[in-house]
Amino acid sequence: MMSANTGATILENKDESPKMPDKKKTKFDIVIIGAGPSGYTAGIYSSRAGYDTLILSGILPGGQLVNTTEVENYPGFEKGIMGPDLMIEMRKQTQRMGTTIIDDEVVDVDFRHKPFKVLTASEEYEGRAVIIATGANPRKLGLAGEQTFAGKGVSYCATCDGPFFRNQELIVVGGGDSAIEEATFLTKFATTVHLVHRRESLRASKIMQDRAEKNNKIKFHWNSAVIDIKGDQKMQQAVLKNIKTGEEKTLNVGGLFVAIGHEPNTKLFKNQIDLDNEGYIILKNKTHTNIEGVFAAGDVHDRNYRQAITAAGFGCMAAIDVDKYLTDSSEK
Repeated sequence: MMSANTGATILENKDESPKMPDKKKTKFDIVIIGAGPSGYTAGIYSSRAGYDTLILSGILPGGQLVNTTEVENYPGFEKGIMGPDLMIEMRKQTQRMGTTIIDDEVVDVDFRHKPFKVLTASEEYEGRAVIIATGANPRKLGLAGEQTFAGKGVSYCATCDGPFFRNQELIVVGGGDSAIEEATFLTKFATTVHLVHRRESLRASKIMQDRAEKNNKIKFHWNSAVIDIKGDQKMQQAVLKNIKTGEEKTLNVGGLFVAIGHEPNTKLFKNQIDLDNEGYIILKNKTHTNIEGVFAAGDVHDRNYRQAITAAGFGCMAAIDVDKYLTDSSEK
């Protein structure tokens, strides 16, 4: 489930004596931008393959998982593991493989010339290849209670957190395919799923609408918005307001799932990397971007799965693709 932890969790709990980079060293074989499951996994594979690898972790080392409490669905942990702890273990493993990790935020890149340049506020780094693993952030409602009850009823991933809400009434906010998918999935656990949408009809595809309308566990609240979230230690109520009539009502629910989309962290790469109309990186082939030598891994291009395990898988794939690219390049 989601929590209000911050990236500081990773910094405070990381290895007491991590490998510190030589301040004069700015040239690497591979530069990885981002340090979630995809970035760390790419680092592990790249370093094991013998490449001098740098990870620039950004301001939130560990990505979205540092804002997650219990993770039950990542293989290898019979009793589950806390999200920040999983990221700490990944970080330690990546460092043990020899990857240099610098907790600094990338502010600019130059992919127009080789070697590629990646700039932070304090340094300029060069890489023969780059892996973009900057992830994506869920769009939020902007309510004060949203942060208060993050990890205590408020979630942005039904697949991740649905099983924690068995036999409870739940809310899903949104009207697109993602919202319908979340609502339908949650009916496996909830007694009732209240779908709250600001319009009087869904934006989802017809097949998804038909599926939702036929599901007697889904109750629709048209022209409505969540305006407040209440509770004690956990979320217990949500206040809805009808946008047209102004009428307000309170629902007793155990959880609220926000499904109004994600924002990939790609503004930095605009005009250099091909992006779709929502900002996701367009892959030319496997993990390759339109720039030869620049690769992408994880939620920064994956709009469908958005799981820690799939992000890690993409990180592995990107590192293997980079290995082939660098090997082929050196043979020319």
